[in-house]
Amino acid sequence: MMRIDIATLFPEMCDRFLTESIIGRAAKRGYIETHCHQIRDYTLNKQKQTDDYPYGGGCGMVMNAQPIYDCCQEIIRQVQEQGRPRPHIVFMTAAGARYNEEHAKRLASYDSLLLVCGHYEGMDERVIEALADEEISIGDYVLTGGELASLVVADSVLRLQPGVLAEAKGYQEESHWNGLLEYPQYTRPEVWEGRAVPPVLLSGHHANIDAWRAEQSVERTKNRRPDLYEAWLKKEGKG
Repeated sequence: MMRIDIATLFPEMCDRFLTESIIGRAAKRGYIETHCHQIRDYTLNKQKQTDDYPYGGGCGMVMNAQPIYDCCQEIIRQVQEQGRPRPHIVFMTAAGARYNEEHAKRLASYDSLLLVCGHYEGMDERVIEALADEEISIGDYVLTGGELASLVVADSVLRLQPGVLAEAKGYQEESHWNGLLEYPQYTRPEVWEGRAVPPVLLSGHHANIDAWRAEQSVERTKNRRPDLYEAWLKKEGKG
């Protein structure tokens, strides 16, 4: 059973997401374990302040190293108390490697993950150097905090754990699993607003349906994500 911990200034926000829907049901059934921790609880000042002005000047504030470090050390202690190895520690930063499905597959293989959320103008670089196994960014844009990014990573990793989805096919046919975008999906009614479901999907001929879906997946990727299409061609030895 995989464990994911999130160190954040807004644990209630993260916990609400992780206790809902598919992820929440999987946790209640014992397939996964999630915990959210308040970084502010580890400050040493009466004001519970977690940030300060940046050395060298500039706009905004920077998160202090000490409360982040102490929070993470306590999480590491709790994880190891369960008999688990030290968690793989990921800092969610705008300067991190851009996240993709291959990252999710790799992270899903760890026994436990600790995701650390930044805020303001970022975190004191020294705590990242002291603790981080890697830094991850979910895209080439900036958020007000790392909570949404950490939840994206947690969701994409936890859904790959055994028992979370009804069957492995639930994610193995989805976009990005094999380097391509997913084929179009349809449900009832057969005709909606004058638009009909492709006849092949009504044929009951599974080989033809699989072939159509594979073709649609390739064409969709070629038209919408030529970067992924070129990478797929190379991987398949067709480039």
